[in-house]
Amino acid sequence: MRRRVATAVALALSMVVGTFQLTAAAPPTDTSALRDAVSVEGIMEHEAAFQEIAEQNNDTRASGTPGYDESADYVAGLLEGAGYDVTRQEFDYEQFSETAEPVLDPTSPDLPPYTPGEDFATMEYSGSGDVTAPLQAVDVTIPPGAAADSSTSGCEASDFAGFTAGNIALIQRGTCTFRAKADNAAAAGAVGVIIFNEGQEGRTDAIAGTLSSPQVSLPVVGASFAVGEELYNLLQQGPVTARLATFTLVETTTTENVLADTPSGREDRTVVVGAHLDSVLEGPGINDNGSGSSTILEIALQMAELDIAPTNQVRFAFWGAEESGLIGSEYYVSQLTKRDLKDIAVNLNFDMVGSPNYVRFVYDGDGSDTPVAGPTGSAQVEDVFLDYFESVGLETDPTAFDGRSDYGPFIAVGIPAGGLFTGAEGVKTEEQAAVYGGIAGLAYDPCYHQACDDLVEPNEVPELETAYGSDVLVGNVNTQAIDEMSDAAAHAVFTFTMTGSAVPGTGKGPGPSTKSLEFLGHQAKR
Repeated sequence: MRRRVATAVALALSMVVGTFQLTAAAPPTDTSALRDAVSVEGIMEHEAAFQEIAEQNNDTRASGTPGYDESADYVAGLLEGAGYDVTRQEFDYEQFSETAEPVLDPTSPDLPPYTPGEDFATMEYSGSGDVTAPLQAVDVTIPPGAAADSSTSGCEASDFAGFTAGNIALIQRGTCTFRAKADNAAAAGAVGVIIFNEGQEGRTDAIAGTLSSPQVSLPVVGASFAVGEELYNLLQQGPVTARLATFTLVETTTTENVLADTPSGREDRTVVVGAHLDSVLEGPGINDNGSGSSTILEIALQMAELDIAPTNQVRFAFWGAEESGLIGSEYYVSQLTKRDLKDIAVNLNFDMVGSPNYVRFVYDGDGSDTPVAGPTGSAQVEDVFLDYFESVGLETDPTAFDGRSDYGPFIAVGIPAGGLFTGAEGVKTEEQAAVYGGIAGLAYDPCYHQACDDLVEPNEVPELETAYGSDVLVGNVNTQAIDEMSDAAAHAVFTFTMTGSAVPGTGKGPGPSTKSLEFLGHQAKR
Protein backbone atom coordinates (compact mmCIF):
# COMPACT_ATOMS: atom_id res chain seq x y z
CA MET A 1 0.00 0.00 0.00
CA ARG A 2 1.32 3.39 -0.93
CA ARG A 3 0.85 6.60 0.89
CA ARG A 4 -0.12 9.67 -1.14
CA VAL A 5 2.74 12.10 -1.46
CA ALA A 6 1.55 15.25 0.27
CA THR A 7 1.49 18.54 -1.61
CA ALA A 8 4.14 20.88 -0.29
CA VAL A 9 2.78 23.56 1.98
CA ALA A 10 3.80 27.02 0.88
CA LEU A 11 3.89 28.56 4.34
CA ALA A 12 7.28 27.76 5.94
CA LEU A 13 7.49 27.16 9.63
CA SER A 14 10.79 28.94 10.09
CA MET A 15 9.33 31.41 12.56
CA VAL A 16 10.89 31.74 15.97
CA VAL A 17 8.40 30.67 18.59
CA GLY A 18 8.76 32.60 21.80
CA THR A 19 8.39 31.21 25.28
CA PHE A 20 4.82 30.02 25.61
CA GLN A 21 3.31 30.28 29.07
CA LEU A 22 0.24 28.10 29.48
CA THR A 23 -1.95 30.86 30.86
CA ALA A 24 -4.86 32.85 29.53
CA ALA A 25 -2.57 35.86 28.96
CA ALA A 26 -0.12 33.99 26.75
CA PRO A 27 0.13 34.79 23.05
CA PRO A 28 -1.24 31.87 21.03
CA THR A 29 1.09 29.70 18.97
CA ASP A 30 0.44 29.90 15.21
CA THR A 31 -0.51 26.34 14.27
CA SER A 32 -2.17 27.10 10.94
CA ALA A 33 0.51 25.57 8.69
CA LEU A 34 0.32 22.18 10.37
CA ARG A 35 -3.47 22.30 10.54
CA ASP A 36 -3.62 23.07 6.82
CA ALA A 37 -1.22 20.23 6.02
CA VAL A 38 -3.14 17.61 8.05
CA SER A 39 -6.00 16.80 5.70
CA VAL A 40 -9.05 14.58 5.84
CA GLU A 41 -7.81 12.99 2.61
CA GLY A 42 -4.51 12.00 4.18
CA ILE A 43 -6.19 10.60 7.29
CA MET A 44 -8.73 8.63 5.27
CA GLU A 45 -5.91 7.16 3.19
CA HIS A 46 -4.57 5.55 6.36
CA GLU A 47 -8.06 4.41 7.26
CA ALA A 48 -8.33 2.74 3.85
CA ALA A 49 -5.02 1.00 4.48
CA PHE A 50 -6.26 -0.31 7.84
CA GLN A 51 -9.45 -1.52 6.16
CA GLU A 52 -7.46 -3.38 3.53
CA ILE A 53 -5.25 -4.96 6.21
CA ALA A 54 -8.34 -6.13 8.11
CA GLU A 55 -9.93 -7.59 4.98
CA GLN A 56 -6.83 -9.67 4.38
CA ASN A 57 -6.80 -10.92 7.99
CA ASN A 58 -10.27 -12.19 8.93
CA ASP A 59 -11.67 -8.65 9.27
CA THR A 60 -9.81 -7.82 12.46
CA ARG A 61 -6.76 -5.89 13.62
CA ALA A 62 -6.83 -7.09 17.22
CA SER A 63 -3.54 -7.34 19.10
CA GLY A 64 -1.95 -10.75 18.76
CA THR A 65 -3.36 -11.27 15.27
CA PRO A 66 -1.68 -10.89 11.86
CA GLY A 67 -3.98 -7.91 11.22
CA TYR A 68 -2.43 -6.04 14.12
CA ASP A 69 1.09 -7.02 13.10
CA GLU A 70 0.51 -5.66 9.59
CA SER A 71 -1.01 -2.47 11.03
CA ALA A 72 2.15 -2.00 13.11
CA ASP A 73 4.31 -2.65 10.03
CA TYR A 74 2.36 -0.04 8.09
CA VAL A 75 2.71 2.63 10.76
CA ALA A 76 6.37 1.89 11.54
CA GLY A 77 7.33 1.85 7.86
CA LEU A 78 5.84 5.27 7.16
CA LEU A 79 7.35 6.83 10.28
CA GLU A 80 10.80 5.40 9.62
CA GLY A 81 10.61 6.69 6.07
CA ALA A 82 9.73 10.14 7.41
CA GLY A 83 12.86 10.21 9.58
CA TYR A 84 11.51 9.28 13.00
CA ASP A 85 13.44 7.10 15.44
CA VAL A 86 11.11 4.12 15.69
CA THR A 87 11.05 1.58 18.52
CA ARG A 88 8.87 -1.51 18.48
CA GLN A 89 8.30 -2.31 22.15
CA GLU A 90 7.23 -5.93 22.60
CA PHE A 91 5.29 -7.24 25.60
CA ASP A 92 3.32 -10.34 26.55
CA TYR A 93 -0.31 -10.39 27.61
CA GLU A 94 -3.13 -12.84 28.18
CA GLN A 95 -5.14 -12.84 24.96
CA PHE A 96 -8.77 -13.86 25.30
CA SER A 97 -10.76 -15.40 22.46
CA GLU A 98 -13.91 -17.44 21.85
CA THR A 99 -13.80 -20.72 19.96
CA ALA A 100 -17.58 -20.89 19.41
CA GLU A 101 -20.68 -18.77 19.97
CA PRO A 102 -22.10 -18.75 23.50
CA VAL A 103 -25.50 -20.17 24.40
CA LEU A 104 -28.19 -18.78 26.70
CA ASP A 105 -31.32 -20.89 26.36
CA PRO A 106 -34.22 -21.08 28.85
CA THR A 107 -35.20 -24.75 28.88
CA SER A 108 -37.93 -24.66 31.53
CA PRO A 109 -40.17 -22.95 30.75
CA ASP A 110 -39.08 -23.72 27.19
CA LEU A 111 -38.41 -20.43 25.40
CA PRO A 112 -36.44 -19.62 22.22
CA PRO A 113 -32.71 -19.26 22.88
CA TYR A 114 -31.39 -15.71 23.14
CA THR A 115 -29.28 -14.31 20.29
CA PRO A 116 -25.51 -13.95 20.85
CA GLY A 117 -24.22 -10.43 20.16
CA GLU A 118 -27.72 -8.97 20.35
CA ASP A 119 -29.25 -10.24 23.57
CA PHE A 120 -26.09 -11.27 25.38
CA ALA A 121 -22.33 -11.73 24.96
CA THR A 122 -19.53 -13.62 26.65
CA MET A 123 -17.65 -11.53 29.19
CA GLU A 124 -13.99 -11.11 28.32
CA TYR A 125 -11.92 -13.58 30.40
CA SER A 126 -14.98 -15.70 31.18
CA GLY A 127 -14.15 -19.31 31.83
CA SER A 128 -15.37 -22.06 29.53
CA GLY A 129 -18.35 -24.11 30.59
CA ASP A 130 -21.60 -25.70 29.46
CA VAL A 131 -24.15 -26.01 32.25
CA THR A 132 -27.90 -26.51 32.53
CA ALA A 133 -29.13 -25.46 35.95
CA PRO A 134 -31.81 -23.51 37.85
CA LEU A 135 -31.60 -19.71 37.84
CA GLN A 136 -31.53 -17.72 41.06
CA ALA A 137 -31.82 -13.93 41.24
CA VAL A 138 -29.35 -12.10 43.50
CA ASP A 139 -30.55 -8.81 45.01
CA VAL A 140 -32.18 -7.68 41.74
CA THR A 141 -34.17 -4.41 41.53
CA ILE A 142 -36.97 -4.39 38.91
CA PRO A 143 -37.87 -1.72 37.90
CA PRO A 144 -34.36 -0.26 38.31
CA GLY A 145 -33.53 2.73 40.44
CA ALA A 146 -33.60 6.19 38.91
CA ALA A 147 -29.81 6.61 38.89
CA ALA A 148 -27.24 4.52 37.05
CA ASP A 149 -24.88 2.56 39.30
CA SER A 150 -27.51 2.40 42.03
CA SER A 151 -27.78 -1.40 42.11
CA THR A 152 -25.51 -3.29 44.51
CA SER A 153 -26.62 -6.68 43.18
CA GLY A 154 -23.93 -9.28 43.80
CA CYS A 155 -21.44 -6.79 45.23
CA GLU A 156 -21.33 -8.27 48.74
CA ALA A 157 -20.91 -11.84 49.89
CA SER A 158 -24.03 -11.28 52.01
CA ASP A 159 -26.07 -10.87 48.82
CA PHE A 160 -25.64 -14.62 48.33
CA ALA A 161 -27.06 -15.62 51.72
CA GLY A 162 -29.44 -18.45 50.91
CA PHE A 163 -28.00 -18.98 47.44
CA THR A 164 -28.21 -22.63 46.39
CA ALA A 165 -24.89 -24.07 45.22
CA GLY A 166 -25.17 -25.44 41.70
CA ASN A 167 -27.51 -22.69 40.48
CA ILE A 168 -26.86 -20.02 37.82
CA ALA A 169 -26.73 -16.55 39.39
CA LEU A 170 -28.83 -13.79 37.78
CA ILE A 171 -27.16 -10.50 38.76
CA GLN A 172 -27.86 -6.87 37.85
CA ARG A 173 -25.20 -4.38 36.73
CA GLY A 174 -24.40 -1.64 39.24
CA THR A 175 -21.89 -0.18 41.65
CA CYS A 176 -19.13 -2.79 41.74
CA THR A 177 -17.05 -4.50 39.06
CA PHE A 178 -18.25 -7.45 37.04
CA ARG A 179 -15.26 -9.36 38.42
CA ALA A 180 -16.41 -8.79 42.00
CA LYS A 181 -19.88 -10.09 41.12
CA ALA A 182 -18.46 -13.15 39.38
CA ASP A 183 -16.03 -13.92 42.22
CA ASN A 184 -18.77 -13.61 44.84
CA ALA A 185 -21.02 -15.88 42.78
CA ALA A 186 -18.28 -18.48 42.40
CA ALA A 187 -17.57 -18.39 46.15
CA ALA A 188 -21.28 -19.06 46.77
CA GLY A 189 -21.16 -22.15 44.55
CA ALA A 190 -22.72 -20.77 41.38
CA VAL A 191 -22.01 -22.77 38.22
CA GLY A 192 -22.61 -19.80 35.89
CA VAL A 193 -23.32 -16.06 35.99
CA ILE A 194 -25.64 -13.84 33.95
CA ILE A 195 -25.01 -10.11 34.56
CA PHE A 196 -27.73 -8.04 32.89
CA ASN A 197 -27.70 -4.31 32.21
CA GLU A 198 -29.13 -2.07 34.90
CA GLY A 199 -32.05 -0.63 32.95
CA GLN A 200 -31.71 3.15 33.02
CA GLU A 201 -31.46 5.17 29.80
CA GLY A 202 -28.20 4.24 28.06
CA ARG A 203 -27.87 1.08 30.17
CA THR A 204 -30.21 -1.31 28.40
CA ASP A 205 -28.15 -3.08 25.70
CA ALA A 206 -26.27 -6.32 26.06
CA ILE A 207 -23.11 -5.64 28.08
CA ALA A 208 -19.76 -5.85 26.29
CA GLY A 209 -17.87 -6.35 29.52
CA THR A 210 -14.58 -7.62 30.85
CA LEU A 211 -13.60 -9.53 33.98
CA SER A 212 -10.19 -7.81 33.64
CA SER A 213 -8.01 -10.91 33.88
CA PRO A 214 -8.17 -14.71 33.71
CA GLN A 215 -8.65 -17.04 36.67
CA VAL A 216 -12.45 -17.11 36.37
CA SER A 217 -13.42 -20.74 35.89
CA LEU A 218 -17.19 -20.54 35.37
CA PRO A 219 -19.11 -19.18 32.33
CA VAL A 220 -20.04 -15.49 32.67
CA VAL A 221 -22.12 -13.51 30.17
CA GLY A 222 -23.39 -9.93 29.94
CA ALA A 223 -27.03 -9.60 28.91
CA SER A 224 -29.41 -6.81 27.98
CA PHE A 225 -31.85 -5.39 30.51
CA ALA A 226 -34.72 -6.92 28.52
CA VAL A 227 -33.24 -10.41 28.94
CA GLY A 228 -32.65 -9.91 32.65
CA GLU A 229 -36.11 -8.46 33.20
CA GLU A 230 -37.75 -11.36 31.36
CA LEU A 231 -35.84 -13.99 33.32
CA TYR A 232 -36.51 -12.20 36.61
CA ASN A 233 -40.24 -11.95 35.90
CA LEU A 234 -40.33 -15.65 35.02
CA LEU A 235 -38.71 -16.43 38.36
CA GLN A 236 -41.52 -14.57 40.12
CA GLN A 237 -43.91 -17.08 38.58
CA GLY A 238 -41.94 -20.24 39.38
CA PRO A 239 -38.67 -22.12 38.86
CA VAL A 240 -36.62 -21.37 35.74
CA THR A 241 -33.92 -23.60 34.28
CA ALA A 242 -31.52 -22.51 31.55
CA ARG A 243 -28.56 -23.72 29.58
CA LEU A 244 -25.57 -21.39 29.75
CA ALA A 245 -22.47 -22.18 27.69
CA THR A 246 -19.30 -20.28 26.83
CA PHE A 247 -16.36 -21.55 24.80
CA THR A 248 -13.25 -19.53 25.58
CA LEU A 249 -9.48 -19.64 25.30
CA VAL A 250 -6.78 -17.61 27.03
CA GLU A 251 -3.25 -17.72 25.58
CA THR A 252 -0.09 -15.82 26.42
CA THR A 253 0.56 -13.72 23.33
CA THR A 254 3.31 -11.32 22.28
CA THR A 255 2.34 -7.99 20.74
CA GLU A 256 3.90 -4.53 20.62
CA ASN A 257 3.66 -0.77 20.92
CA VAL A 258 5.05 1.32 18.08
CA LEU A 259 6.92 4.40 19.39
CA ALA A 260 8.27 7.10 17.08
CA ASP A 261 10.46 9.94 18.39
CA THR A 262 11.34 13.16 16.65
CA PRO A 263 15.15 13.11 16.19
CA SER A 264 15.49 16.45 17.97
CA GLY A 265 13.87 18.45 20.76
CA ARG A 266 14.25 18.63 24.52
CA GLU A 267 14.03 15.12 25.92
CA ASP A 268 13.26 16.45 29.40
CA ARG A 269 9.96 17.85 28.09
CA THR A 270 8.79 14.99 25.91
CA VAL A 271 5.26 15.25 24.55
CA VAL A 272 3.70 11.77 24.28
CA VAL A 273 0.96 11.75 21.62
CA GLY A 274 -0.94 8.48 21.83
CA ALA A 275 -3.69 6.45 20.17
CA HIS A 276 -4.36 2.75 20.38
CA LEU A 277 -3.70 0.83 17.18
CA ASP A 278 -5.63 -2.36 17.93
CA SER A 279 -9.24 -3.20 17.15
CA VAL A 280 -11.49 -5.64 18.94
CA LEU A 281 -11.59 -9.17 17.57
CA GLU A 282 -15.11 -8.58 16.25
CA GLY A 283 -14.20 -6.07 13.54
CA PRO A 284 -11.69 -3.86 11.68
CA GLY A 285 -11.87 -1.02 14.23
CA ILE A 286 -11.98 1.79 11.70
CA ASN A 287 -13.42 4.35 14.10
CA ASP A 288 -12.22 2.57 17.26
CA ASN A 289 -9.46 3.34 16.87
CA GLY A 290 -8.39 3.62 13.27
CA SER A 291 -9.59 7.22 13.45
CA GLY A 292 -7.24 8.20 16.28
CA SER A 293 -4.31 6.20 14.91
CA SER A 294 -4.72 7.64 11.42
CA THR A 295 -4.98 11.17 12.80
CA ILE A 296 -1.78 11.12 14.85
CA LEU A 297 0.03 9.26 12.06
CA GLU A 298 -0.87 12.00 9.59
CA ILE A 299 0.15 14.70 12.09
CA ALA A 300 3.53 13.01 12.50
CA LEU A 301 4.07 12.68 8.74
CA GLN A 302 3.11 16.28 8.06
CA MET A 303 5.38 17.56 10.84
CA ALA A 304 8.23 15.77 9.07
CA GLU A 305 7.08 17.02 5.63
CA LEU A 306 7.12 20.60 6.94
CA ASP A 307 10.59 20.03 8.41
CA ILE A 308 9.47 21.29 11.81
CA ALA A 309 12.32 21.57 14.31
CA PRO A 310 10.58 20.88 17.63
CA THR A 311 11.47 22.71 20.80
CA ASN A 312 10.41 19.60 22.75
CA GLN A 313 10.78 16.01 21.64
CA VAL A 314 7.54 14.42 20.47
CA ARG A 315 6.90 10.71 20.89
CA PHE A 316 4.06 9.37 18.75
CA ALA A 317 2.79 6.22 20.48
CA PHE A 318 0.59 3.58 18.86
CA TRP A 319 -0.54 1.37 21.73
CA GLY A 320 -1.20 -2.35 21.53
CA ALA A 321 -3.75 -4.42 23.50
CA GLU A 322 -5.76 -1.41 24.64
CA GLU A 323 -8.94 -3.34 24.02
CA SER A 324 -7.83 -5.97 26.54
CA GLY A 325 -7.44 -3.38 29.30
CA LEU A 326 -4.92 -0.63 28.42
CA ILE A 327 -2.17 -3.23 28.52
CA GLY A 328 0.23 -1.63 26.03
CA SER A 329 0.20 1.81 27.63
CA GLU A 330 0.39 0.30 31.10
CA TYR A 331 3.43 -1.72 30.05
CA TYR A 332 5.07 1.38 28.56
CA VAL A 333 4.60 3.41 31.74
CA SER A 334 5.74 0.50 33.91
CA GLN A 335 9.09 0.44 32.08
CA LEU A 336 9.84 4.13 32.70
CA THR A 337 12.40 5.12 35.31
CA LYS A 338 11.74 7.94 37.76
CA ARG A 339 13.83 10.17 35.52
CA ASP A 340 11.84 9.10 32.46
CA LEU A 341 8.58 9.91 34.23
CA LYS A 342 9.75 13.41 35.09
CA ASP A 343 10.87 13.93 31.50
CA ILE A 344 7.34 13.49 30.10
CA ALA A 345 5.69 16.90 29.96
CA VAL A 346 2.24 15.80 28.88
CA ASN A 347 0.23 12.95 27.38
CA LEU A 348 -2.25 13.75 24.59
CA ASN A 349 -4.69 10.95 23.85
CA PHE A 350 -6.88 10.51 20.76
CA ASP A 351 -9.23 7.54 20.96
CA MET A 352 -12.21 7.64 18.55
CA VAL A 353 -12.36 10.97 16.72
CA GLY A 354 -14.64 10.01 13.82
CA SER A 355 -17.83 8.70 15.44
CA PRO A 356 -20.81 8.78 13.02
CA ASN A 357 -23.21 10.51 15.45
CA TYR A 358 -20.45 12.54 17.05
CA VAL A 359 -20.02 15.12 19.77
CA ARG A 360 -16.85 17.18 20.23
CA PHE A 361 -15.79 15.91 23.65
CA VAL A 362 -12.76 17.39 25.45
CA TYR A 363 -11.32 15.66 28.51
CA ASP A 364 -12.19 17.61 31.65
CA GLY A 365 -8.72 18.24 33.01
CA ASP A 366 -9.75 20.46 35.91
CA GLY A 367 -12.68 18.28 37.01
CA SER A 368 -15.06 21.25 36.88
CA ASP A 369 -17.81 19.36 35.06
CA THR A 370 -17.11 15.70 35.86
CA PRO A 371 -16.19 13.70 38.99
CA VAL A 372 -12.47 13.29 38.28
CA ALA A 373 -9.75 15.88 37.64
CA GLY A 374 -6.40 15.04 36.10
CA PRO A 375 -3.03 15.69 37.75
CA THR A 376 -1.70 19.23 38.01
CA GLY A 377 -1.30 20.64 34.49
CA SER A 378 -4.27 18.77 33.02
CA ALA A 379 -6.42 21.89 33.33
CA GLN A 380 -3.93 23.74 31.11
CA VAL A 381 -4.12 20.92 28.57
CA GLU A 382 -7.90 21.19 28.55
CA ASP A 383 -7.64 24.96 28.06
CA VAL A 384 -5.49 24.54 24.94
CA PHE A 385 -8.28 22.51 23.33
CA LEU A 386 -11.11 24.71 24.60
CA ASP A 387 -9.41 27.93 23.49
CA TYR A 388 -8.84 26.48 20.03
CA PHE A 389 -12.43 25.39 19.55
CA GLU A 390 -13.67 28.75 20.81
CA SER A 391 -11.39 30.52 18.33
CA VAL A 392 -13.03 28.70 15.41
CA GLY A 393 -16.57 29.01 16.75
CA LEU A 394 -17.16 25.35 17.63
CA GLU A 395 -18.87 24.26 20.83
CA THR A 396 -17.63 21.36 22.96
CA ASP A 397 -18.83 19.08 25.74
CA PRO A 398 -16.71 17.79 28.64
CA THR A 399 -15.90 14.11 29.04
CA ALA A 400 -14.56 12.52 32.19
CA PHE A 401 -11.24 10.90 32.93
CA ASP A 402 -13.06 7.63 33.61
CA GLY A 403 -10.15 5.34 32.83
CA ARG A 404 -11.49 4.07 29.51
CA SER A 405 -8.44 4.88 27.41
CA ASP A 406 -4.67 5.05 27.39
CA TYR A 407 -4.31 8.30 29.33
CA GLY A 408 -5.12 6.18 32.42
CA PRO A 409 -1.63 4.87 33.20
CA PHE A 410 -0.17 8.37 32.73
CA ILE A 411 -2.65 9.96 35.12
CA ALA A 412 -1.93 7.23 37.64
CA VAL A 413 1.68 8.41 37.94
CA GLY A 414 0.87 12.12 37.94
CA ILE A 415 1.57 13.06 34.30
CA PRO A 416 -0.74 15.80 32.96
CA ALA A 417 -3.04 14.53 30.25
CA GLY A 418 -5.83 15.52 27.92
CA GLY A 419 -7.31 14.77 24.56
CA LEU A 420 -10.35 14.40 22.37
CA PHE A 421 -13.17 11.90 21.96
CA THR A 422 -16.26 11.79 19.75
CA GLY A 423 -18.27 9.20 21.67
CA ALA A 424 -18.74 5.44 21.82
CA GLU A 425 -21.77 3.48 23.06
CA GLY A 426 -23.24 6.45 24.94
CA VAL A 427 -26.49 7.97 23.66
CA LYS A 428 -26.69 11.47 22.14
CA THR A 429 -29.04 13.75 24.04
CA GLU A 430 -31.61 16.15 22.61
CA GLU A 431 -29.43 19.04 23.74
CA GLN A 432 -26.38 17.61 21.98
CA ALA A 433 -28.33 16.97 18.78
CA ALA A 434 -29.40 20.62 18.78
CA VAL A 435 -25.74 21.70 18.92
CA TYR A 436 -23.96 19.05 16.84
CA GLY A 437 -26.68 17.71 14.57
CA GLY A 438 -27.20 13.99 14.18
CA ILE A 439 -29.85 11.92 15.90
CA ALA A 440 -30.87 12.18 19.55
CA GLY A 441 -31.49 8.89 21.31
CA LEU A 442 -28.94 7.08 19.12
CA ALA A 443 -25.46 5.97 20.18
CA TYR A 444 -22.57 8.19 19.16
CA ASP A 445 -21.15 5.12 17.43
CA PRO A 446 -23.86 2.56 16.63
CA CYS A 447 -21.14 0.13 15.45
CA TYR A 448 -19.00 0.39 18.57
CA HIS A 449 -17.05 -2.87 19.05
CA GLN A 450 -18.90 -4.53 16.18
CA ALA A 451 -18.06 -5.94 12.75
CA CYS A 452 -19.73 -2.93 11.09
CA ASP A 453 -16.99 -0.57 12.35
CA ASP A 454 -15.54 -0.48 8.84
CA LEU A 455 -15.33 1.54 5.63
CA VAL A 456 -17.04 -1.01 3.41
CA GLU A 457 -20.71 -1.18 4.26
CA PRO A 458 -23.11 1.79 4.17
CA ASN A 459 -23.60 3.34 7.58
CA GLU A 460 -25.53 1.14 9.98
CA VAL A 461 -28.18 3.84 10.49
CA PRO A 462 -29.42 5.23 7.13
CA GLU A 463 -31.01 8.19 8.92
CA LEU A 464 -27.54 9.46 9.74
CA GLU A 465 -26.86 9.94 6.04
CA THR A 466 -29.94 12.15 5.91
CA ALA A 467 -28.70 14.08 8.92
CA TYR A 468 -25.10 14.56 7.74
CA GLY A 469 -25.09 13.77 4.02
CA SER A 470 -23.82 10.66 2.24
CA ASP A 471 -20.62 12.46 1.27
CA VAL A 472 -19.80 13.05 4.95
CA LEU A 473 -20.32 9.50 6.20
CA VAL A 474 -17.83 6.97 4.85
CA GLY A 475 -18.79 3.63 6.27
CA ASN A 476 -18.61 4.06 10.04
CA VAL A 477 -16.58 7.28 9.94
CA ASN A 478 -17.90 10.84 9.97
CA THR A 479 -15.40 12.86 7.95
CA GLN A 480 -16.79 16.13 9.30
CA ALA A 481 -15.80 14.97 12.78
CA ILE A 482 -12.39 13.89 11.45
CA ASP A 483 -11.88 17.34 9.91
CA GLU A 484 -12.77 19.26 13.07
CA MET A 485 -11.03 17.00 15.57
CA SER A 486 -7.84 16.54 13.55
CA ASP A 487 -7.41 20.31 13.34
CA ALA A 488 -7.76 20.55 17.11
CA ALA A 489 -5.36 17.64 17.59
CA ALA A 490 -2.76 19.20 15.29
CA HIS A 491 -3.14 22.50 17.12
CA ALA A 492 -2.52 20.92 20.52
CA VAL A 493 0.38 18.76 19.36
CA PHE A 494 2.14 21.72 17.77
CA THR A 495 1.41 23.99 20.76
CA PHE A 496 3.06 21.59 23.22
CA THR A 497 5.81 20.75 20.74
CA MET A 498 6.91 24.36 20.48
CA THR A 499 6.30 25.68 23.99
CA GLY A 500 9.37 26.95 25.81
CA SER A 501 7.84 26.46 29.25
CA ALA A 502 7.08 23.40 31.32
CA VAL A 503 3.51 22.29 31.75
CA PRO A 504 2.60 23.20 35.34
CA GLY A 505 3.23 20.32 37.71
CA THR A 506 5.72 18.35 35.66
CA GLY A 507 8.76 19.94 37.24
CA LYS A 508 7.77 18.50 40.61
CA GLY A 509 7.78 14.91 39.46
CA PRO A 510 4.97 12.40 39.45
CA GLY A 511 2.11 12.55 41.89
CA PRO A 512 -1.39 11.13 42.11
CA SER A 513 -4.47 12.34 40.31
CA THR A 514 -6.43 14.92 42.28
CA LYS A 515 -9.26 12.44 42.80
CA SER A 516 -9.44 8.67 42.98
CA LEU A 517 -9.82 6.93 39.64
CA GLU A 518 -10.64 3.32 38.90
CA PHE A 519 -9.38 2.42 35.47
CA LEU A 520 -12.22 0.77 33.60
CA GLY A 521 -10.56 0.02 30.30
CA HIS A 522 -12.22 0.52 26.97
CA GLN A 523 -14.42 -2.47 27.57
CA ALA A 524 -16.85 -1.95 30.44
CA LYS A 525 -15.54 -3.29 33.74
CA ARG A 526 -18.60 -2.61 35.86
